[in-house]
Amino acid sequence: MGELLITGRYELRHHLDAETPTEALTPYSRPAAARDISLYDAEGNYRPLKTAPTLRRGWLLAVASPEELHEALDAFYPAMLAARLALLQDRLAVTPLRETLNRQSGMYAITRKISDSQADALIGTLCRTAGGCLKTILWPISAGRHVTSLPGDKFRADPSPSSLPLLCAEACNLLVAKAREVVKQGAPPQ
Repeated sequence: MGELLITGRYELRHHLDAETPTEALTPYSRPAAARDISLYDAEGNYRPLKTAPTLRRGWLLAVASPEELHEALDAFYPAMLAARLALLQDRLAVTPLRETLNRQSGMYAITRKISDSQADALIGTLCRTAGGCLKTILWPISAGRHVTSLPGDKFRADPSPSSLPLLCAEACNLLVAKAREVVKQGAPPQ
C-alpha cells in the first residue's frame, strides 16, 4: 500500500526495507508511531502530502491487532482504507477537476481560468508517481476530457494480488494552489 509493505502478523515497514534484517530497523509498537514516522522525510523536511513518495526508511512498526493495523494505515495514508471501501461499495464520489476549481472562491477563484492544456500539463508534473504522488487518479479534467499527460497505469484502481492502490477521488489543495500559480503566470507549469 503506497510505500508500505505489510509483513508477518501486522508488521509494517518501508517497501524498500523488505530485505533489511528486522534487527537493523528501529522498532515501534504503537499505531500512533505511524504519524511520527510519516511526518518528515529522510532529510527532516515536513511532508505536506502523505502520499508523496518520500516516506523515510529504517523502521519497523509491529502492532497487535487488525484494529491497530487499520489505525496505523490511516495515520500513514489518511482516509485511504475508507476510500477503497467506498469504491468497492460503489459509493465513492469522484469529482472532475473543473468541478473542484469551479467551487473555489477568494484568491483561488482564478483557478477557473486554467485551460485544459495547462491543467493537463500541471497534472502531469504534480501528480506523477515518481516525485509527485502515489495515488491512482480517478477524476477527469472535465466530462469527456481525460488527463493525457500521465501513463495509463496512473488511472488503474484495481488492486493486484500484492498491492492496494491509494485512490484520488478529487484534486487536492496542492494542485489547486499550483493551478492558481499557473493561471497567474499565464504559462504552462515547469
